[in-house]
Order: sequence, then C-alpha cells, then structure tokens
Amino acid sequence: MSCRIYMDHAATTEMLPEVREAMEPYLREEYGNASTSYEIGVRMHDAIEEAREKIAWVIDAQPEEIFFTSGGSESDNWVIKSVAGEKKNSGKHLITTRIEHHAVLRSCQYLESLGYEVTYLDVDDYGLVSAEEVVHALREDTTLVSVMTGNNEIGTLEPIADIGAQLRARGIAFHTDAVQAVGQIPLSMMRLPVDYLSASAHKFHGPKGVGFLYARKNQDLSSFIHGGSQERGKRAGTENVAGIVGMAQALVIAAQEMPYTRGKLTRLRNYFVERVRHEIPNIRLNGHPYKRLPGNVNFSIEGIDATALLVLLEEDGICASAGSACNTGQTRISHVIEAIRVPEDYAAGSVRFTMGRDTTRRDVDACVDALKRSVTILRQE
Repeated sequence: MSCRIYMDHAATTEMLPEVREAMEPYLREEYGNASTSYEIGVRMHDAIEEAREKIAWVIDAQPEEIFFTSGGSESDNWVIKSVAGEKKNSGKHLITTRIEHHAVLRSCQYLESLGYEVTYLDVDDYGLVSAEEVVHALREDTTLVSVMTGNNEIGTLEPIADIGAQLRARGIAFHTDAVQAVGQIPLSMMRLPVDYLSASAHKFHGPKGVGFLYARKNQDLSSFIHGGSQERGKRAGTENVAGIVGMAQALVIAAQEMPYTRGKLTRLRNYFVERVRHEIPNIRLNGHPYKRLPGNVNFSIEGIDATALLVLLEEDGICASAGSACNTGQTRISHVIEAIRVPEDYAAGSVRFTMGRDTTRRDVDACVDALKRSVTILRQE
C-alpha cells in the first residue's frame, strides 16, 4: 500500500514545487559548464555563487566558507579524513560519540586502521554527552572532535555551543554533523563555536545527491577530490548546478517558514507523545523529552518486533521507520538504541516517527490509532 501518511521525514523529504521550479532551467536550457568563460558558462558560475550566498545567509556564515558536496556523508568523510591528515604531525587522536551517524563512525574506524586513535564517548540514557565529558577525554594529541547536532534516530539535541566553547578555548577543531538540524532549528555560525558543519539538501525538501560543508576561515581543509579547480581547488568535478540551486532555494524557504514550522512540529510532537503514553502500555520514549528535534518521536515498545510493526503500519498507509537496522527480516538493534541502554525486552521494538511541514493533527491521530491496533495485534500473537 502506498503511503497515505508519511512519517519518515528524517529519512528524506518531498522536494517542494518551488524547488523543482528553481531547478528546471538548469535541467533544460541552462546546461553550460561553470568552468567555461563564455556566456552560458558564466551564467552557471553566477548561479552557483548566488546559491552559495543564500546558504551562507541562512546559517550566518561567509560565502567562501561554504563548499558544495554530494551530501552529508561526503561532508562528514571530507572533514574527518582531511583534518586528521592535515594535523597528523600534531597528533593522531580524535573524539566522537557512540551515537554518531555511520558516516562519522566508519570514517573514524577507517582512520583507526591507519594508526589513529579514536575515543568513542558514552552518552546518558537520553543520548546526551556533556561538554565536561568531552574535556575529560581530551589529550595533548587530540586534533578533532566530532559531535552531531541532533541525532537522526532519537532526536536528542547535543550541547554543541557548550562543547564548542570548551574546544575553542583549547584550540581544538570541532565538527558537527547537522544533517538533521539544518532547516529544522536556527543555526548561526557567527555565534556557534563550530569549525565544520555538514548538511544535506534532501532533509529540508531539497534534491537528493547534493549537500554542503561549512568550514570556518583559516581552518585546515585539504582537497578531497583531486582534479580540476572547482570549489576553490578543494573538490574537483563539474558542479551539479541544478542541485545546488535547488538546495539553496529549499534552505531559504525552510528558514523563512521556520518560526511557524518549528512551533507547529513541537506541538504535534508533544501531542503525539502524550497520546501514546496514555493509550499504549509498556512503551518508552527514546531521547530527551524536550531537548530534541521538533518533529522527532522515537518509541521502544515492550515485546514487539519493529519489523513486524512497520509491516502492519504500512498496511494502514503509514510510513515510518525502525529505530534499528533490519536485515533479511531480522531486527538488529541499532547502535544508538544500544548506546542509550534501552532494556532488552523493549529494544527490538524501537520505531521512529518523524513529522514534516505538512503533517497535521489528523495525521498524528490516525498514526496513533494505527499504532494502537498494530501493537494489540502483535501482542496477541
């Protein structure tokens, strides 16, 4: 059954009509290469730079601090591998948390295979890591710390400002994977003590396959893709002009709508949580109760298999996702659910519902009603 109610906006979002409209000329008549000197190429170059300025405006950065990538995973890989390589003579120790996106965790694991050392910090039962814990883990040879802004599974918002302030005072580079947060909550690079930030367009109603990396001026960032001189010689390859233009348009719209959308999603989230807590027994909310992304709800349900639950929800036209990775029909507990110490009899029943700009209270009511029915059926089996 097709999705009647889409509750998986953390996975991806629908591209807005305004975004498609902005991209259309660059998929048709405006097909030039931005590296050429004739008029159609110059127009492509100008379109890219205008998009760079728009994105910089939204996150309160300088245009020259924005680098275009293929998405959040590339941005994470670029920062971690580049900074580690650039600073290896100063030290080969990095710090991250156990609940990061796999793009961060596996980049760190790759560096460990090259002789680097990585400290993986534990989080509390809400998924929070404190600035004090980060400071305690610092060593003389620590060169980079990476802590995500908002967790993609449980929605917890980390104390990025506090962590960054401690690291800046010590001259240590700080990266945050903000893929789930950009376009959802206000982020100012002028105010946040962050040196690198990763983002992906399809999380805020832009196109897939394009993202950006913010790198503060004077920070180390070596070339990630070698070849031509695109992105000031840092990332070679002919630019995805349509994708870049679409991403900028989507982010501007997200910023303009944020004061309304953020409040609406927070209210819907709280309503969702309260209904479920009162109407479904033996269920727990994962993540921080209020220090969390506006539209994120993640539950673990006692005695339920998430894979089976999602099948029943889809039969009711509701698309959600497991709080765990599913492989060949077997539920494998995710590293995030393990890290926050969800009890064993609850962990396999972890499901995530993430709402978006068009989600309504009626959608939430239908979702909760379907969840109640599905849980009742599975508990009777």
